[in-house]
Amino acid sequence: MIKTLVDSFSPEDNIVLWLIAALVLAFIIAYRTFPTILYVSNEKHLMDEPDSRSLHANRTPTLGGIGIFLGVIVVMTIVGAFLNTKVLLLVMGGLTVLFFLGLKDDLTVLSPGKKLIGQLFVATLLIVFTDTRIIGFSSILDVYTLPYWVSAAFTLFVYILIINAYNLIDGVDGLAGTIALTVSAIFVYLFVSGQNLSLATIAIALCGSLLAFLRFNFSRSKKIFMGDTGSMIIGFLLAFFTISFINMAQIDETSEYYKASPALAFALLFYPLIDTLRIFFIRIVIHKTSPFKADKNHIHHWFIRIGYSHLMTTIIISSFNFIIVCIAFNLVHLDLNTQIICLLFYGIVLYLMPFGLHKIKNSTKNIEDGAG
Repeated sequence: MIKTLVDSFSPEDNIVLWLIAALVLAFIIAYRTFPTILYVSNEKHLMDEPDSRSLHANRTPTLGGIGIFLGVIVVMTIVGAFLNTKVLLLVMGGLTVLFFLGLKDDLTVLSPGKKLIGQLFVATLLIVFTDTRIIGFSSILDVYTLPYWVSAAFTLFVYILIINAYNLIDGVDGLAGTIALTVSAIFVYLFVSGQNLSLATIAIALCGSLLAFLRFNFSRSKKIFMGDTGSMIIGFLLAFFTISFINMAQIDETSEYYKASPALAFALLFYPLIDTLRIFFIRIVIHKTSPFKADKNHIHHWFIRIGYSHLMTTIIISSFNFIIVCIAFNLVHLDLNTQIICLLFYGIVLYLMPFGLHKIKNSTKNIEDGAG
């Protein structure tokens, strides 16, 4: 009876039920895993010790990536028989490699060079064996199609950029998890619209795991960080989703995102990418130092510095990132170059707005104090 039911079941005919089941399963697996991780971390003293760059005062476990990984990987394993097995297996293999690299970094310390080699290996694996790559620039600078090796090399660069840009925003409670949750949920919609249920399932599984993680990441008594394990596998999945979405749109001339996919992808990851560009500019041009030298000049650090709490910082940045995406969806009818120029303008204005309001507030206060 069970075999007959399995043989006759079609996920494509039950998409909503399928996605809800994947979401709930990932959430339950991750949610039930985190208490065990917290217990082991406390017993074995596997804690992050606060230092001069830390925005937290207490010793906190950094192995949240384990729960996120298990939530995603279990869903992919169980549902794999119904979907595109080749893609799922390659993504699972990539996740596993990055999981162990991140775990080693969280437990001991792994050199940036070794992490980069692992990222290059995993990204190359997916590019070569799935041929999922950015085919061209969709008319940006009048470049439509790239030669295969240029396309593969550029796609590889995008993988590395997104993975590391995402890692850099993991500095405030809930920020990295909330942005990843929002972006993944939007990718679920885009993949379902593009009739790619395999990618939609991976994205919804990530949503379920992140929901469970955020419950603990925001907790005061049972707080846990995603660590390098979490940021690396999430960054990898977001990069894979981004490149897959652009590839799907570029090979389908009937898609409404045929020429708009690069702008939408940029909008989805606007905060991690623009903050990384800003940080590298400050480190290289202003401070004359290595772009990889850690500091406290990220936008979220500035939010904390001017008086916003971790929660408010996360709400403001995540909300602005969502607004940016909504605006980008409403500009898909414009020329791609125009979309990107508009995106840079309204995106930067939105992120600078809290600083402007803070300065106005302080100026007003100083005037009132002076008058008093």
